[in-house]
This record gives sequence, structure tokens and C-alpha cells, in this order.
Amino acid sequence: MRSNNDRSRNFLPDFGSGTIAWRLLVLAQVIAIVLAVSRNDQLNQAAWNDFLLMTAFALLIAICSILSLKVISPAISRMRVEVGALMIFLVLMLVTALVVEGAVWGMHYLQATPQRWPHWHGSLLVRTLTISAVISVLVLRYFTISHRAKIESEAQERSRLEALQSRIRPHFMFNSLNSVASLIPSDPELAEKALQDLADLFRVLLADPRKMVPITAEGELARQYLDIEKLRLGDRLQVKWTASNVPRSAQIPSLTLQPLIENAVYHGIEPSFAGGTIDIQMWSENNDTLNVMISNPLAEVTNQGQHRKGNQIAMNNVQERLVRHFGGKASLQYFEQLGNYHVKIQMPIVRG
Repeated sequence: MRSNNDRSRNFLPDFGSGTIAWRLLVLAQVIAIVLAVSRNDQLNQAAWNDFLLMTAFALLIAICSILSLKVISPAISRMRVEVGALMIFLVLMLVTALVVEGAVWGMHYLQATPQRWPHWHGSLLVRTLTISAVISVLVLRYFTISHRAKIESEAQERSRLEALQSRIRPHFMFNSLNSVASLIPSDPELAEKALQDLADLFRVLLADPRKMVPITAEGELARQYLDIEKLRLGDRLQVKWTASNVPRSAQIPSLTLQPLIENAVYHGIEPSFAGGTIDIQMWSENNDTLNVMISNPLAEVTNQGQHRKGNQIAMNNVQERLVRHFGGKASLQYFEQLGNYHVKIQMPIVRG
């Protein structure tokens, strides 16, 4: 188990990243504009020169700070939040002081400093360090809070997806184990294959729910699930697969097909004495949209209210995960037609 100190390290963003560098450069430019405007009442050549000087000065501090943070970023990533934040603050103060000293001594060398140079030098250093300290504290606070919110949001998203992904019916596991147990005396090889299929299915359940998987892998997982169900249902369960113009490199969210196929078995095939056929169709439109249609016969003897409620749980599960992956670009529809229950999914084609 990770300690609190280990978890707290995650709340410091990577200050050596390009995103942080870009934000610091933009912030430096904004500060230069604010200082130039506050120091000049009129827009004239002197104000423009002052703006250019403030811009050069602020960007120089920002660039030196970015390079320094890039160097110390690996060490900061191993520190606690408090220690890392203090280290960043001290580095920014040191960089500011060195840039001011370099600029002042450069102006002194060019004989461009005021007559009261020592007093002007000290005043400039104090004012610049004060401004830099205030900005550094605010920037550190902003980056830390925003990064903490991002980490916590990702953790909540992961937990939510894991909860959705884990909603496989317990009766399936018990029925499968009973079927395998009954096969061991008569057909141990088939029992071993069924256990391997069951292990593959639960391995996917324990995988990262945020990842996409190839459509071929998802299809193979669905076939393994149906093979397990065939051990129990026998010839009552028939399956028809149709795929048209589906790119093999297409990827979909893990466990998109299996819950809907399980739903079709549980509500369409299992209650029917004669069983039936589950029809699984996949096709693409315009080479950018993937369609999946899963159809099963409506059972003759079943409670329609319970049927709809059971179907709805699985479909809400899949639909919510589709939305979390694709937003409004994916859809799930269901309808009854000519004695069959149909579930249709549309989602963008994502190539791996």
C-alpha cells in the first residue's frame, strides 16, 4: 500500500514539462504588460521602450526559470509536496536574483545605470524579488491545486469505470464453474479449455477500464464467453456473426460487447425452452463510424417488466462507458421488432 507521502508527491505537476513552460512564458508576458501599463500614463515612444524592456526582462527570468526547473524536476518528483514546493520557490528566487544582478552589472558595464547606482541597485533587487516571490507563491498554489484536482478527477473516473466494468452477473460465474465441474469426469480437455476461457474473461475484468482494445480481441473475448455458455445451454444457443468492412485495427472500449451478449443470453435464450439465435452484426460507415447490432429472440415466457429492467441495467452500463470514452459521438439504441430485441451501438472508429 502506498503511504500518504507517496500519494502527496503526485500533487506536484511536472515542472519540467512543455505545458508548464508554455504557461510560464505566457504569464511572464502578461506580467510585462501589466508593469508597463502601470508605469506609464501615456502611450508614447517611451512607454513602448519601457514595454520592450519589461518584456525582455520578464521573458529572460521565465526562460531561466524554465531551464532550472527542467534540471531539478527529477529530484522534485521524489520529494514531498511541501519540500518540493519550497525547493521550487527558492530556485525561482535564486534565478530572479541572478538575472537582476546580471542585468544590473551589464548596464553598469555599458554605463547605462543611474547616478545613485548602489541605492538604485538595491531598490531594483528588492522590488523584483518581492514581485517574483508573490507571483511564485500564486503560481505554485495554482499549479498544485489544479494538478491535485486533475489527479483526483482521474482517480474518480478510474474508480467509476472499474465499478461499471465489474458489473458481471454473479450467476454467470457460478453457472460456469458448475458446468466446468460437470465436464471434468467426462471431458477433461474441454473442461480445461473452458477454465482458460473463464480466466481470460476475468483477466479483462481486472484490466485498466480506461484502455481501448482491438475489435478483434473484443470479438474473441465475446466468443470465449459464448463458448462457456454453450457448455450449459448446448444446442439451445446458436450464434451468427456478420462483419462487413470493419478495420482490423479499430479499437473499442474493453467489455463493450460481452455485457450486451450476456444480456441477450440471459433474457432471450435462457428463458426459452427452444432457445434461439443471437445475431451479432458489425459494419462500418464512411470508414469513420463503427456500428454493432446485437439481436436476440424475445422469450415467450418471461415477465416483460423484469425483462426490460434487466436489459436496461446492462445497456446503461455500456452507454455510460461509451459516453466517458467518446462523449456525444457514440450512441446506444434498443428496440423490439418482429419478435426480436435489438441493441445497436454507434461509435467513432479509433485505430490503434
